[in-house]
Amino acid sequence: MTDQTEPPPNARSSRVQPVSAGIVAALVGFTSSFAVVLTGLRAVGASPTEAASGLLAICVTQALGMLYLSRRYRQPITLAWSTPGAALLAGTGTVAGGWPAAVGAFVVVGVLVVTTGLWPRLGALINSIPTSLAQAMLAGVLLPLCLKPVTAFAASPVVIAPVVGVWLVLQKLSKRWAVPAAFGAAAVVIGIDVVAGDRVPNASDMIPRIDLTVPHWTWQAIVGIALPLYIVTMASQNIPGMAVMRSFGYDVPWRRAMGVTGIGTVIGAPFGGHTINLAAISAALAAAPSAHPDPKRRWIAAASAGWFYLFLALCSAAVATLVAVAPAGVIETVAGLALLGTLGASLAGALKDETGREAAILTFVIAASGIAIAGIGSAFWALVVGLVLRWVLRPKRLE
Repeated sequence: MTDQTEPPPNARSSRVQPVSAGIVAALVGFTSSFAVVLTGLRAVGASPTEAASGLLAICVTQALGMLYLSRRYRQPITLAWSTPGAALLAGTGTVAGGWPAAVGAFVVVGVLVVTTGLWPRLGALINSIPTSLAQAMLAGVLLPLCLKPVTAFAASPVVIAPVVGVWLVLQKLSKRWAVPAAFGAAAVVIGIDVVAGDRVPNASDMIPRIDLTVPHWTWQAIVGIALPLYIVTMASQNIPGMAVMRSFGYDVPWRRAMGVTGIGTVIGAPFGGHTINLAAISAALAAAPSAHPDPKRRWIAAASAGWFYLFLALCSAAVATLVAVAPAGVIETVAGLALLGTLGASLAGALKDETGREAAILTFVIAASGIAIAGIGSAFWALVVGLVLRWVLRPKRLE
């Protein structure tokens, strides 16, 4: 006889399905792009400890944001760190004021996101930036990182080949797990190298910790980091994230979502977190019918993703330590492979509009050049030049 106190199988599966979907969403989101985050934070001046603290901070802040928004609105609202934003940081490098100035720029980004939710005109201004130029700027920033697997393979083929090989196989079998599997292969390569070189890290390095940095503000960091990071976050994360949720029938509260992600960014910034935002690509893992047939039950997937991110936060120091002892080029290869899809989508978006293609191409080239003028990185100048050229080359109106 069946135990009457035990829920029927379909009831159990109705709980397990969204929980497992949320865990998968968090696991895929973390393993597929944490290397990009650590690379970006280190590029703008963070020490290994500060970068690990930043990874922990954004895991915690986005987890708490997901738990609040999903339960409050009973919607599968998932948050993420800005992977394109982290790639932008990697291409920007250190600015005047170093790491404290970068932290100050992160705070400014959070304030701007909150302001966007409260002041619709700011959101309209960001929307008025041609999509082709925003995508071209992003593609230019991503290109140097996406070239890393090629240059690393040329320099150390024996070390890099297993990582690329696993990625290629999973591209054929299951694209969702291609980058996580590549990281798994990288972890094996790192482990072998560490043991062979007798460079086993101390157990204390694996303990998660926070590292507080007092923000400092410089105009170079605000112009060169904060403004491009804000534009990329809005154009490639928050606005597409709203569109993805709308495609599944959910009306995400814009003002509250911007408030939660903006405040979360401000809180996490002194601990090294660059920004949190609405999830875009990974949002579908929690909002699609595969998470649960009943749309009213899918919020559980976002909530479980939040809880799992709190667990992953405990692993931040361990993965940062793994990155620190990795052979040259291994982590850069994982990061580059993780960004190939984003690069492809950005290039497609940049070249879609034929009327502004010249401006988009120039924007892409300048962003990819990595130049810095007056202490301001190439992303800002690429967007400025692109906007000016688009205005100069705009078609004349017929009288």
